[in-house]
Order: sequence, then C-alpha cells, then structure tokens
Amino acid sequence: MITEAYDGISEAIISPGKIFGEQQSFCDIAIATFSREIFPAVLNAFPHEQISEIRAANRIKPVYLIDVRGMKIAFYLSEIGACLAGTDVIEINWKTGAEKFIFFGSAGGLDKKATKGKYVIPTESYRDEGMSYHYAPPADYITIRNAEKLAKLFTEKGLPHVEGRVWTTDALYRETRDHVAKRKAEGCLAVEMELAGLQAICDFHGFELYDFLVTGDIVDQPDYTPEGLHEANHSLDKFYVALEIAKWISAGAKETRQ
Repeated sequence: MITEAYDGISEAIISPGKIFGEQQSFCDIAIATFSREIFPAVLNAFPHEQISEIRAANRIKPVYLIDVRGMKIAFYLSEIGACLAGTDVIEINWKTGAEKFIFFGSAGGLDKKATKGKYVIPTESYRDEGMSYHYAPPADYITIRNAEKLAKLFTEKGLPHVEGRVWTTDALYRETRDHVAKRKAEGCLAVEMELAGLQAICDFHGFELYDFLVTGDIVDQPDYTPEGLHEANHSLDKFYVALEIAKWISAGAKETRQ
C-alpha cells in the first residue's frame, strides 16, 4: 500500500550525482513558476543567463540565473503535479546549488469568502498524492514549515492574505463533491496539485520551501466553471511577491553571516 512506501533507512539506487556528475553551485535561492506566460515575461524584465537544463524523454527545459540588482536567483518553469515538480526540485538543487525554493501558483477555491482577493498561505496540506509517501512517514496532513514566517512577511508588506489548510491531489478530474465536503470540513481553503509532495521532499533533503497560492476557479459551487483560472495562473504580481520573499531570505542570510 502507498502508506507503506516510506523507507528512510536504505540507500537510494538512483541519485542525481550518478546521473549528472558533480553538484554545481550558482546560487542559494530558486524561484519556480508554473506559468507559460510569467516565464518569458520575467526573462524579458531581468538580465539572465542559461546555466543548465532539465532533460527528459519528452522535453528539454532551460534553467536560468536571473540578476535582480545583484541578487542571483535560479529561475525555471516547473512541471505540474507533485511527482514531476518534486523531481525538478531535486535536480535544480543539484544543478544550481539552490536550497531555498519559492513556489507560487493557482489553486481551486473551497471557500470563496475566505480567499477572494487574498493570497493563500498554506499551513498544512492534505496528502492526496503519491510522492510525499516516499519522503515522509504516512499521515493525513503535512505541516508547511515556513507558513508562519511567510504570514509575518506578508503582513509587514501589507499583502492581503489568509492562512489555512489546503488539499494536494494530482487527480484533477476526481475532485468529487464528497471529497470537497470532507476537506472543507477539515478546514481546507483550496485544492492544488504539488504542495504536499514538495514539502515532503524539502523536509527529507533539508531544503527550505516557501509557498503561496492564488485561488482562481471555485470548486465548491453548484455549477463549476473555470472562470478566474487564467488570471490566477498567469498574473505577474505573484512573481514580484516571490521576489520580496527572495530579498527577505537573502537579507536573513547576510545577517546570519555577520
């Protein structure tokens, strides 16, 4: 059973080093986007250079180092879904040296009143995907460790936000009304496709994850429509919020070194 998949003792057969060779060290922070529109817009806005690629049998994705007033950040277009997005994190770490990952993306709203016009900062994620069970002992929810820090930063920056549980599932077309009702009853504000797996992988490898969401389509409505999904996916404001997080991380690192 999937709940018996966690093995924190024995050695992994496949590792990034065996595939890619020596680990690289370009930067400490990576920002990932899921948006095909945000990705080129950022490259048009900031000086950048390609430093690597993520390769698979069906695609090759460039990885860039962007320069934001002297701050170097790895920037890449993430795959969608916990398994592929999580594998990207592992490979980006190996190919860039980044250990602090900033993610943002869209989510389906489960509570329109609570999330409308606000960023969602997940505090826990329901593990309705497969990846996390290979990186963390079985449990219904996984704690999103940096939620409190992000909420404090959003408050300082005057960014409207709400904190609460979310639901991670890769099964987009099996978000049923009964499932929605159960997750809402447990306090979930939104449903998305990566977070539980990403947090489990980051915990396992000692990486830091910073994640926030914007709700677009509303799953909990009598007649579903995808209205609002495009803006939630592709609005550029999320990237500039991610930059504020990167600046805050970078400033904290400088204070630690002093």
